[in-house]
Order: sequence, then structure tokens, then C-alpha cells
Amino acid sequence: MAADLDFSPPEIPEPTFMENILHYGLFFGAIFQLICILAIILPIPKTHKTDTENFEAKSSEVIKKPKAIATSVSKKPKKETKKKR
Repeated sequence: MAADLDFSPPEIPEPTFMENILHYGLFFGAIFQLICILAIILPIPKTHKTDTENFEAKSSEVIKKPKAIATSVSKKPKKETKKKR
């Protein structure tokens, strides 16, 4: 009775070329997604030197430009709506 039992592992066919591509593609896709998620969660800190230089250079421009841009942006849609009528 013990001689009738076959305890050898079942034969598993070797994966095909397309199965290998799919297998490794899924791994690379998962790694890429983890990197993207980590990039969102952990932002790269900027150096203090670049922050102060950019702030000093743009401080006078930032105060003057938004007012001019805001007025010109609000005027453009009004003109366009009049033209459509």
C-alpha cells in the first residue's frame, strides 16, 4: 500500500517568454508606483540659500505684478463676452 503512493512533486511547466515579461513588468510597475508615492509623501527639502535668493529677487516683482495681472485677466473675459453677443 505504501508503494502505491507517489509523493513526488507535480510537474510544473517552465514559464514562457511572455509570462516572464509579465512577471518582471509587474515588479517594475510596483516599484515605480512606490517611488511615485514616496516622492509625494517625502518632498525634497530646498536649501536655505536658494530660498533667500529667490525671495529677495522676486519680492518687489511679486507685489507689483499680481495687481496688474489680476486687472488685465478680469478685463479680458468681459471683452470676449461682449464680442460673442
